[in-house]
Amino acid sequence: MPPPSSAASRDEPVIRDRGDACPGALRLHAADDGHLARIRIPGGLLTADAAGVLADAADRLGDGHLDLTSRGNAQLRGLGAGCGGELAALLGATALLPAAAATHERVRNIVASPLSGLDRQGRTDVTPWVGALDRLLCASPAAAALSGRFLFALDDGRGDVTSLAPDVSVHALPTGTAVLWTHDDTDAVTVAHQDAPRAALTAAEYFLDLVREAGTKAWRVSELPAECRLESAELINRLRAHGISAERADGFARRTAPGPGPGVVAGPDADRVALSVLAPLGRLTTGQWRLLADVAAAAAGTLRLTPWRGIVVPGVDAATAPDALARLAGAGLVTAPGGPWENVTACTGRPGCAKALADVRADARAVVARAGAAGGALPVHWSGCERRCGHPRAAAWVDLVAGPRGYGLALAGGDHGDGRAVRDGVPGTATELAAALAAVQQTQQQTATDVVKR
Repeated sequence: MPPPSSAASRDEPVIRDRGDACPGALRLHAADDGHLARIRIPGGLLTADAAGVLADAADRLGDGHLDLTSRGNAQLRGLGAGCGGELAALLGATALLPAAAATHERVRNIVASPLSGLDRQGRTDVTPWVGALDRLLCASPAAAALSGRFLFALDDGRGDVTSLAPDVSVHALPTGTAVLWTHDDTDAVTVAHQDAPRAALTAAEYFLDLVREAGTKAWRVSELPAECRLESAELINRLRAHGISAERADGFARRTAPGPGPGVVAGPDADRVALSVLAPLGRLTTGQWRLLADVAAAAAGTLRLTPWRGIVVPGVDAATAPDALARLAGAGLVTAPGGPWENVTACTGRPGCAKALADVRADARAVVARAGAAGGALPVHWSGCERRCGHPRAAAWVDLVAGPRGYGLALAGGDHGDGRAVRDGVPGTATELAAALAAVQQTQQQTATDVVKR
């Protein structure tokens, strides 16, 4: 079984012979279940009113569902081929599309620490950086050339979103400075907090210059040939040319942290909390989505979509939080830690994807219903084909890939980056899959225990 596809793991540069076909809100993608629109939501920051508009669009134009992506964006599926104009009008009325949508809407790929400013873990609130970077991106003619896969990460210092293999990472420090890097955090530079958004854009424009120099049409920093890597010395020169004070970040050691788990998130204000919930397999009905929007409207009026297919609702009255959480749980959302859905993800699979060989979401639900997380702590990702779309950015996970003769199971990530096969040809029944998953999880746990003992 081949390893999960990742440009970062390649020894040779990727040579692109075509433009990026990543879908957007204006460029719809034709799938087997209708057309698909991907709406970029920088930093996952969304107003309750805008969330209501997305629900209306899903009901009127799509299949009545919204999907959350691994970059904190939202997708509509089951759209008609001719609905693009109506969809654009709906989204544009609520600022979900920028003024420069025709040229820039697909490049607004910004993730930010979802709990920034809401708990006591971050070093600074980076949410103001999101809007600043988004405005700079949309105002930069050069930035229109970025691919729809190029990713910015604005991390408040806890190390959650910089673990997602972004192209440009900004990591806040407690000293009023931030560390910026591209392919390697050992070759990083420091800038002042107020300069972080401009510095991130400068790094992206430097990348585009190198793409033109390399001639490979790379979409991401990891696809550049080694001789065309972004260098800190040149980046510092470019930053200073833009009036941004920058130095090498010698000795920098970044934190790492997982994404927010489900439950109540306490913060500095004892009277206000945030609610964090997960959507099983990242898919919500418009009823669930509207309930979240209603809870948000009664609080601070905003939601935050996370790259871990969750939703955070800030500013909830602490006295009413248990009732709100119970309503969300009753609607089928994950509201407490320890459940099986925390570590299970899947691609679209059949019937939405023509390349898929199985209905992986249905199979995942059947296994969870039968055996929970199937006996282990490693994340589990279900893929309908060898492309493994949406696989985790985790230290290690169990990789299930549908094939012509059943599922293949492999360990991937971390020390298992080779994606070596553990089981192959597992029949697609809940009983067989649950047993195979449990065996793989138990084997991995025993291996980890043996390593610790040695």
